[in-house]
Amino acid sequence: MKKGIIGKKIGMTQIFDANGNVIPVTVIEAGPCTVTQKKTVATDGYDAIQLGFLDVEEKKLTKPEAGHFKKTGVTCKKHLKEFRLEDISGFNTGDTVTASLFEAGEKVDVTGITKGHGYTGVVKRWNAHILKMTHGTGPIHRQPGSMGANSTPSRIYKNKHMAGQYGNEQVTVLNLSIAKIDAEKNIIAVKGAVPGARGGIVFIRNAVKG
Repeated sequence: MKKGIIGKKIGMTQIFDANGNVIPVTVIEAGPCTVTQKKTVATDGYDAIQLGFLDVEEKKLTKPEAGHFKKTGVTCKKHLKEFRLEDISGFNTGDTVTASLFEAGEKVDVTGITKGHGYTGVVKRWNAHILKMTHGTGPIHRQPGSMGANSTPSRIYKNKHMAGQYGNEQVTVLNLSIAKIDAEKNIIAVKGAVPGARGGIVFIRNAVKG
């Protein structure tokens, strides 16, 4: 990984390119982030930097969290994320990382927490078919149907698509293009959709594939 930043999803909109084509984009407030910790091979066994995003009052943190910021001498941050970079020589504790780290046209990977849907059935969770609406199928039409196959195997296999918790999990979308950047306002417009609801925290890094 060469670079990364923490951001907040503002929402979706659309912009027009030079040829008049409509581009659907997700607007992300990327930074400013503060380098809250620097890890090296000598001290931690690997090279990485820890970024903090959004200021928070000290009283809203636990004592270990507040002590972490006091030790490094930076203001308390609400969100922390570690990025393992190939070269961290250009970063020092207290430095500010902004959206200008990236450029328009660059490929990035965006990680976020998807919207939670709670406990859902197989139709909503796995797009299963509903049962026929005729010939005495009811009264339940959205049940999963037959699952235990006769005497062999006499059980349900692991990873069977069944009802359960849907959403509220970390998802990374790969190879999204940066359509536009406003470095002054720390705004990055990424082509396409990214995981999470409006106001959700996302992590942007340069694409690892492609």
